[in-house]
Amino acid sequence: MPPTAEQNILRVTAMIPRSYVTTYGRVAELAGYFGAARQVGWVLRRQDPANTTIPWHRVVNATGAVSMSTGRNGSDWIQRELLLQEGVPVDLSGRLPLRTYLWIPDPLQVFQALASSGDDVHLIHVKDGSCDGSDPRS
Repeated sequence: MPPTAEQNILRVTAMIPRSYVTTYGRVAELAGYFGAARQVGWVLRRQDPANTTIPWHRVVNATGAVSMSTGRNGSDWIQRELLLQEGVPVDLSGRLPLRTYLWIPDPLQVFQALASSGDDVHLIHVKDGSCDGSDPRS
């Protein structure tokens, strides 16, 4: 049975090394869900900051910033503090030097790591902001 979008997103996020960050869009691409940056945000938002081993705090927006919002119930400030603890400088507005701290993995290595989980890994095509499950190659 193929992994769910959530499983692949969490697997890719788990690969981000300490003191590095990547963007929601890049996690989506590496997980095989092109154009699904919002879905990555939704998956990561459901992680309990106090009870997860997934380094959700290492994923930032496309401008290289923590998405600061009152709707995050303080997780934006937790994210900022966790990044600071790892040595990633984040200013009070949530901005950080993305070019300096951007994780740029080899996509083939990520794909192989996802495939080594024993699940059937395939690309998912995204239409209108939602994963439709169709194979973009067909």
